[in-house]
Amino acid sequence: MDKSVWVGTWRPHRPRGPIAALHSGPGPKYMLPPSTGYKMHDPSRSRAPAFSFGMKIPEPSTTCGPGPGHLIPQRMTVRGPNGGPAFSLYGRPRDSSLFRTPGPGRYFPERATNVAYPQPPGHSMARRTKDLQSAGTPGPAAYSVPSLLGCRLIHKASAPTYSISGRTSVGSFCQDLSKTPGPCAYHEVNPGVYKTKAPQFTMQPRTSMPQDICKKPGPAAYYPQQFRQTPGPSFGIRHSEYQAPLIMDPQE
Repeated sequence: MDKSVWVGTWRPHRPRGPIAALHSGPGPKYMLPPSTGYKMHDPSRSRAPAFSFGMKIPEPSTTCGPGPGHLIPQRMTVRGPNGGPAFSLYGRPRDSSLFRTPGPGRYFPERATNVAYPQPPGHSMARRTKDLQSAGTPGPAAYSVPSLLGCRLIHKASAPTYSISGRTSVGSFCQDLSKTPGPCAYHEVNPGVYKTKAPQFTMQPRTSMPQDICKKPGPAAYYPQQFRQTPGPSFGIRHSEYQAPLIMDPQE
């Protein structure tokens, strides 16, 4: 390419770092919050009220029954039923049984003296009922007056009381000192209890030498011929074409 086309010192070169124009994805402008809609709206801009349309209610598949227009009886008008008078024949009812009224001989007027004629009040001596029987209340002899002696008085002040205990046989003159234990009755106390205890050692039996119980493979278990491989080339990691190269000698 002719060098006279380029003006200045700038020439096309590989960028040292990644730039937004070389990426295939969206730019930074898509990271801004939207200014339309109601959800995730830009807080720096005014937002108009939003309304939503309700869903259409499905029609019922079954009906509860016919409407009021289907329940009108036949030959029925606004002023009543249309037609002449009609009669119906019913069955003959049974004869009702006669009421048996009592005759004059069934009444006793002489027994109605308390109701028909005035009478003075009367009293009768009835026997004692069960509810009014004696409940077994204790008499005066069933109560006892508390004693005025001692310290267990509730309504009286009592003086302090003392009790004389019995004489003990331990340490008294009646104790038989010949029954006391002699020197042989006491056991010898180990000096390690009240003095500094010396170190102690024990003679343990001879133990076996520590050995490893794991099963180790022998020389015949290895196959050295399987590891004889010639060196071969390997493919490295593919780097990005926009990675900046390492510049060791910067040009001034």
